[in-house]
Amino acid sequence: MDDTPGDRVTDDSGDVTDRVRQVIGRLGCSHREFARRIVMDPSKLSRSLGGTRRFTLAEIVRIADIGAVDTGWLLGAPARPAPAADRAPAAVPEGGRPLQIVRETVRLIAEHGFHAVRVADIAAACGTSTAAVHYHFPGRDELLEAAVRWCMDEDTERRAAGLAEAPDAHAELLHLIALQTPRTAQQRRQWLVWLDLWAQAARSTAVGRLHEHYYRQWRTTVAEVVRRGVDQGVFRAVDPEFTALRLTALIDGLATQVLATAPDSTGPDTMHTALLAFVTSELTPAD
Repeated sequence: MDDTPGDRVTDDSGDVTDRVRQVIGRLGCSHREFARRIVMDPSKLSRSLGGTRRFTLAEIVRIADIGAVDTGWLLGAPARPAPAADRAPAAVPEGGRPLQIVRETVRLIAEHGFHAVRVADIAAACGTSTAAVHYHFPGRDELLEAAVRWCMDEDTERRAAGLAEAPDAHAELLHLIALQTPRTAQQRRQWLVWLDLWAQAARSTAVGRLHEHYYRQWRTTVAEVVRRGVDQGVFRAVDPEFTALRLTALIDGLATQVLATAPDSTGPDTMHTALLAFVTSELTPAD
């Protein structure tokens, strides 16, 4: 889901890029973390800073908001100096209008579905105007992209923390399974947003590209864990990619049943038990 050329900021002299780098330097964070804070694809940020892509106006607005600088100064206006050094940047993730908009969008999509959520609803939840929402995220597709990106970035952080602490690949896989079982309110919200993305992806090529990107990332993570398990001897010799395909499909199907509103729907405990049974029957080496 990329932006049309007309949305992009002219930066022939490189002043805009230089000032964005100054904002990143003031915040003292990595480029990946900065991209997360402004709800932007890290690869787009990298290309924009490298000069092969221009920032969009909406991205510049979000950068100004998170960096607590003037938008005009970012765009190169000589009469708009950078803010005083004692002006603190917006708190992240609690502060900052872009993240507030994204968090409320996630909550509303989870509660009502993307098509039932109006920009006016998001603005009301944020205590601001619809113009302010459009200022940061011009279109509904961009809001959906930002909501999904935020959910997936949060999920990726939790995955990484658990994988780093796991003693072997078997424990890593159990950690991933636990994260994907919708027990908590946050897990259910993320799954409901993901289900809305599926529906949109079936009708929109742009949203479909976003879906494909995240799904490939998720399945690759599972395949890498399975591959490590085979190398460590905690899993039997299987095809990692095909096993990841089967396991992620099983997770998707079971989670969809858990999220169904019927009183006799599959519960999270049943889902978790079924996934552990898959690991035992398909991956655990025979004695």
